[in-house]
Amino acid sequence: MAEVPNGPPFTTGRVPVVELFQPGKIVHVCAPMVRYSKLPFRALVRRYNCDLAFTPMIIAESFVKSLKARDSEFTTNSTDRPLVVQFAARDAVTLADASEIVAPYSDGVDLNCGCPQRWAMAEGYGSCLLKKPELISDMVRQARARVSDENFSVSVKIRLHNDLRETVDLCQKAEHAGVSWIAVHGRTPSQRGEPVNTDAIELIKQSLSIPVIANGDIKNLEDVKHIHKSTGVDGVMAARGILQNPGMYAGYDQTPLQCIQDWVDISIKLGTHFTCFHHHLMYMFERVTPKSEKRVFNALTSTAAVLDYLQEHYGVSYNPDSTVNNETLPTQNGYVESDISTDPVE
Repeated sequence: MAEVPNGPPFTTGRVPVVELFQPGKIVHVCAPMVRYSKLPFRALVRRYNCDLAFTPMIIAESFVKSLKARDSEFTTNSTDRPLVVQFAARDAVTLADASEIVAPYSDGVDLNCGCPQRWAMAEGYGSCLLKKPELISDMVRQARARVSDENFSVSVKIRLHNDLRETVDLCQKAEHAGVSWIAVHGRTPSQRGEPVNTDAIELIKQSLSIPVIANGDIKNLEDVKHIHKSTGVDGVMAARGILQNPGMYAGYDQTPLQCIQDWVDISIKLGTHFTCFHHHLMYMFERVTPKSEKRVFNALTSTAAVLDYLQEHYGVSYNPDSTVNNETLPTQNGYVESDISTDPVE
């Protein structure tokens, strides 16, 4: 039995995440991104029409066994809703244990079955699980059984098999096991820059009766509309696109200046590590600043230097009286965040 942390839960009267999926509505999702989809960034994108946000991928085994790992990997507050915690797991009991720990502080868990990085696959995580549909189904069943609240979601995120019949079979078995929805990155684990396979996503959607979320190359609202029209999916999940433009779901073609201001206020108020604070701004400026300006900005080495630069060039400065999604002082659950030095994975 996992040890559930002390502290007030945020899930009284939890609204089922699956209720976000309504006819005629496209659910806008912020993808799980190692190092980036942490509490401050989730708070930012929620201001710009993001309906659902994921934590970065967390190794379930370490999370369950180590208080230090829990303290370094998971932070939330009462306005960070709806929230799905994504785990990398390779056995059903560990995923169920991890789900039990986070259930009082989140709205669902997600099993990563799509990470293509070599270290993950070597350890039996991520895309390695695509070859084990029965194990995925067992993990879904046990996680769902461990958390008694029927409104708590259990989902999976996958990539495609080379043989799409295997992908459809995996998804149907997961549906039978009780999975709440499935997010599909429209590439195989070996593919990187190739076009997203929208025909495959459409086939999966047509083969299931649960919601399906499309992931891959979602960079603006036109991409959202296109993939919805071509596949019939219920939602879209953005990673690099939303890093470069956190306002994309609100219809902005590039990061608006107000978004920069919001990021400064949110991240400083929440005590964001400099590297994370700076890297997010580097992404936001990627499409809107010339190379010469990028070189200067990217070379800055402190929060004070970044704030001086933003004030001088954009008139942006930290506003200590701002709120974080209607919370003047964020109430955290006792966890703190660490700076993880791996790249985001879509």
